Amino acid sequence: MAAVPSSEKTGEIRSASSGSGQHALTTNTAIVIAGASGDLAKKKTFPALFGLYQNGFLPNGIRIIGYARSKMDPEEFHKRVSQYIKTPIPALKDKLKEFLERCTYVSGQYDEDQGFEDLEKELQRCEETYEDKESPKNRVFYMALPPSVFTVVAANFKKHNYSKGGINRIIVEKPFGKDLESSREMQAGLKKEWKEEEIFRIDHYLGKEMVKNMLVLRFANVMLDASFNKNLISNVQITFKEPFGTEGRGGYFDEFGIIRDVMQNHLLQVLSILTMERPVSFSSEDIRDEKVKVLRYIPEIKMEDVLLGQYVGNGDKPGYLDDETVPKGSICPTFAAIVVHINSPRWEGVPFILKAGKALNEQKAEVRIQYKDTTSGIFSDITRNELVIRVQPNEAVYLKMNSKAPGLAMRTVPTEMDLTYKRRFSDLKIPEAYEALILDAFKGDHSNFVRDDELDIAWKLFTPILHQIDNDKPKPEPYEYGSRGPAALDDFIAKKVGYTRSEAPYTWPSTSVL
Repeated sequence: MAAVPSSEKTGEIRSASSGSGQHALTTNTAIVIAGASGDLAKKKTFPALFGLYQNGFLPNGIRIIGYARSKMDPEEFHKRVSQYIKTPIPALKDKLKEFLERCTYVSGQYDEDQGFEDLEKELQRCEETYEDKESPKNRVFYMALPPSVFTVVAANFKKHNYSKGGINRIIVEKPFGKDLESSREMQAGLKKEWKEEEIFRIDHYLGKEMVKNMLVLRFANVMLDASFNKNLISNVQITFKEPFGTEGRGGYFDEFGIIRDVMQNHLLQVLSILTMERPVSFSSEDIRDEKVKVLRYIPEIKMEDVLLGQYVGNGDKPGYLDDETVPKGSICPTFAAIVVHINSPRWEGVPFILKAGKALNEQKAEVRIQYKDTTSGIFSDITRNELVIRVQPNEAVYLKMNSKAPGLAMRTVPTEMDLTYKRRFSDLKIPEAYEALILDAFKGDHSNFVRDDELDIAWKLFTPILHQIDNDKPKPEPYEYGSRGPAALDDFIAKKVGYTRSEAPYTWPSTSVL
């Protein structure tokens, strides 16, 4: 069954040149995965590369070289590479074998020349296998590393492994610092060695299908774009929920907390894409220019607009402080709700609430846009309209609207116009975020990567409140593992945002059938 009937035309997005001088890498390319022995590489990076490889999206003759401190023989490295790659059919097993033949490994320290010199020898050996001997050799460096070694590894890549005649690109994972000062220090270190157009800062939320779809939903649909303003919208909630706790990663998480881990990057990115003005084109610089503009309209966040929480045990589920990797007596927030405003002509007066938490009642990431009440008159106490964009799981867009209930009585009921992707696009596969972003990096498309000035503004917004929390050490409100969050959440939202929960019974049917 075709996702779109053949009789209907599909719209083509017109994209202008990014103006950065970048080109798609189609051949003679090697990618180095620094941190190849870590969880991020084996769970996300290598499966994404295999997904692109099996579908023919990687450059012809691609070579993949892992680099890390761990000592591993080829067999052990290939086992690690394939650990999270699923091959349910024989054809995929054959494809995986091909893929692994293109994967090699070099062991070395991150702060010593010898390891990078060994890596250079392996790069040159791999490049000798290219069919096209005359064309320039391109290199992509992917840093699946902790931020403490970003700048030293980036400097060593530039010193020892930079391709003299080909195209070079470096992909950097978050977190990009802990505050404005550390972020600027990190960016200065990177840009000392690498040009901005060579740097691709990954925020994997920008690779998610529904986040990428927001520009099209809004600017390709006149009725939606016309309703995105302070005259019609009451409030907007951007929510991130995880049904599990730190699970042994408390030591890492405690260093950053939920605001740095999720809000300052993922949720703020979603906010900027949702609220930006229409870009001149879909080129990377035009899109990122508009994201920066809308972020500059956001005033300083006040402590009175923040609600912090920390989960406690519930039955057999341990509390945050029960995690042995968490420092005793930690007051690190595992939940936060923050109200921000955008003082632009379009959005002035509309409250936006960012909510994120661990050990909550469900797995969910969504945008919920609640419209204002209908004017008083023939209807009273009628449910507000809501436009909901479900980012994950079960990608969907649905509009909550009011309709007459079937029957002889004049009675309204809340219902929905529902676009659930698994039903509407049943024959299409939604790519993983990392697949989309790695492919964009090979293409040289920066649209879904974070620019340096965008990162700087994001930290400017959050650094004052983060420092206030670090200095004042407010005690977060406890909430039970598996709950919706702190007990004060509903009152906080009602007071700060004016969000009203529907009194009429309503269940989105898509959640029960998928």
